[in-house]
Amino acid sequence: MQTSTINAGRTVAVIVGTILVTGCGTDAGPSAPPIASAPASPSAAVPFGQGAVLKDLRAAVVAAGSAGSKVEAGFGVPHERPVRAATEKERKVAALAARLAPCVVVWAPTEKRYSSPDAADPTGTRRQLDAVLSGLAARGWKEAAPPKEAPVDNIGAYFMASYKKEGWFINARHIKASALDQVTVMATKESCFDRLTDEERALVEK
Repeated sequence: MQTSTINAGRTVAVIVGTILVTGCGTDAGPSAPPIASAPASPSAAVPFGQGAVLKDLRAAVVAAGSAGSKVEAGFGVPHERPVRAATEKERKVAALAARLAPCVVVWAPTEKRYSSPDAADPTGTRRQLDAVLSGLAARGWKEAAPPKEAPVDNIGAYFMASYKKEGWFINARHIKASALDQVTVMATKESCFDRLTDEERALVEK
């Protein structure tokens, strides 16, 4: 289970990267309907869904003192109009992004990818992420695997942590290298990504 959870996190990271390159505007072609679960009976417990994940992550972000940064449903990618000559792959990626959007929550506090290496508090971004992860743990999110940290070409470090709760997986990353200081936190519904076809995986992993 731990391996499949980590693989799901890696897959969504690749999907986000592909979507950032191709865009996912409204003119990218017809999209498949969102992945939906069967309707619950009135007496059934409310499932832990995207709204609950948004609530948990937003609360953790606010408690960490980062209320000004956005926690968004979906991939958090601006819906810009793609070029008219969009390729077939770009249209398929846009359709896949639309279908998976109900299964994703994103927090990316570092809006600018680069920051000055001479900043007054170069470790502030990592401390901010650690505080958010502590807030998630306090809300019932459990570590899916031990955190990992590794040097980056002797000029920085790469940190990754993963958490899970009721069928959702959080992949948190911090990259610090020279002027690069970036945090991304992505929550994904595991069952959505488990149902990706081989063709869809190939689409975003190539």
